[in-house]
Amino acid sequence: MPRPKPSLKARALRHLAAREHSRQELARKLARHAEESDDIPAILDWLEASKFLSESRFAESLVNRRVARYGSARILSELQSHGVDEGTVSSLKRTLILDEGQRAWEVWERKFGKRAESSAEAAKQMRFLQQRGFSSTAISAVMRRAKQHDAEM
Repeated sequence: MPRPKPSLKARALRHLAAREHSRQELARKLARHAEESDDIPAILDWLEASKFLSESRFAESLVNRRVARYGSARILSELQSHGVDEGTVSSLKRTLILDEGQRAWEVWERKFGKRAESSAEAAKQMRFLQQRGFSSTAISAVMRRAKQHDAEM
């Protein structure tokens, strides 16, 4: 005897049990399994009212997962692509920018660990940090710090 298909509410709860989701992301995932009579916005409203779904919790979760590897620009872009409201994004932006230089240094140190020997290698290191979403200010600070660090050793 075949098992009955789980309801959309059950699917939504299963997704949210695995990790936090944005409203937009969860709606997209549920839409694949929805039938004509299903009302996805009503289910999402119920999840928000029951505190199972929270944009601010999702934003905090995404930032915590990405902060050790990516720069502010990349994280903020990802938040916006998930449909997180502008107020939440701007409040997180302030905290992300404060420690971006230190995070860029840690990413650079894990990847390279030593100052570039040539200008081509320095350009490669800067491109790497830029692709990770770090600001040009943070990248410049990392390159200066790498020179000082190398001179001290």
